[in-house]
Amino acid sequence: MKAISVLGSTGSIGTQTLQIAKEFPNQFKVVALTAGKNLDLLIKQIHHHRPEVVALANENDLPELKERLNQLKSREKDFSNFNPHLFAGSEGLNIAASWNTADLVVTGIVGCAGLLPTLSAIQAGKDIALANKETLIAAGPVVLPELKLSGSRLLPADSEHSAIFQCLQGTPWPENARLSTGIPTPGLKNILLTASGGAFRDWSAQDLKNATVKDATSHPNWSMGKKITVDSATLMNKGLEVIEAHYLFGLDYEHIEIVIHPQSIIHSMIELADSSVLAQMGWPDMKLPILFAMSWPKRIETPWKKLNLSQVRKLTFLEPNTKKYPCMELAYSAGKTGGTMPAVLNAANEEAVGLFLEEKIHFVNIPKVIEKACEKHKQDLKSDPKLNDVIEVDKWARKEVRSEVQKHSHQMLIAT
Repeated sequence: MKAISVLGSTGSIGTQTLQIAKEFPNQFKVVALTAGKNLDLLIKQIHHHRPEVVALANENDLPELKERLNQLKSREKDFSNFNPHLFAGSEGLNIAASWNTADLVVTGIVGCAGLLPTLSAIQAGKDIALANKETLIAAGPVVLPELKLSGSRLLPADSEHSAIFQCLQGTPWPENARLSTGIPTPGLKNILLTASGGAFRDWSAQDLKNATVKDATSHPNWSMGKKITVDSATLMNKGLEVIEAHYLFGLDYEHIEIVIHPQSIIHSMIELADSSVLAQMGWPDMKLPILFAMSWPKRIETPWKKLNLSQVRKLTFLEPNTKKYPCMELAYSAGKTGGTMPAVLNAANEEAVGLFLEEKIHFVNIPKVIEKACEKHKQDLKSDPKLNDVIEVDKWARKEVRSEVQKHSHQMLIAT
């Protein structure tokens, strides 16, 4: 049985992880939970899983959590002796992430907020089921040395990188390269990341001037949080995945391609040196890659719906339109530049998407404010960043985007 720590337990990745733990109680035990504001859901999770430790992102919410737990203990006799360790704030998240009894840490905290807890887990030698892209995108040069020092293993928990990882299980590669990020896999020639095309895959570039928040957050295939759904609509999610794949699997950017695959049945492919192409397939369900990361190196038999290709009927592929999806090219450029540029790209994107969801900028202006921040950062680029450099440029990029939008607020609401 594996003991699991879940970072971001009330989010999309966290809730699905806990569903898996609930479905396979003989395989997984939840020992630590961290959460944000959703105390109603968190209490339900604590009630079922009875973790050893719970940590909240905001220290101001800790008194309410304690009160609710006291009510639970007074209401139900079998909880009278239940006394989990309670923490809050950044230090509390780090404690839960590195909890001594945990074997595996599932990183479901969205955005750069998940970086420090993930680093704490790595430094504690924990295996990581990585669902937080920003850990490698913003801080790949910082994370890779920490992995080598601690011996932690990164197990990709998002669908595309899990697909690549699963396909690589059938290739001959040395044991020391198996899960050491940044080491190229022998025989691996190209990575093909599949993209659904998002909410606007059937829209023309010209039609995007009419896009609304409701349109952008209505994904045709996947059920995800609002931020990642918007990233899917801009194809920034795929650009960020290119950077992550570079750090995970060691290939340069010329050998990582994006392919539009509307059905979302093939989750990604690899091309090997002998020209063979391997693909991992399944229904679009995030529980599949999460389970593989949790159970690796084993596979667990599930009662879940099996893929029926006669129901799918056809699989189609398209080359992405760079004019329609400028964020994709911004990500490639940032990745090739390296250093602190991917951190700026990531932070600027988070802020731009947040402003769009707040209806303070138009959808088509998301890539424009990101590009301005990246261009401005070129003069201060650090090619070999340390953790403090990543944190500082993250803060700078967010402030820069907010400032730019404030200065041009009227224009930003217009599709230009």
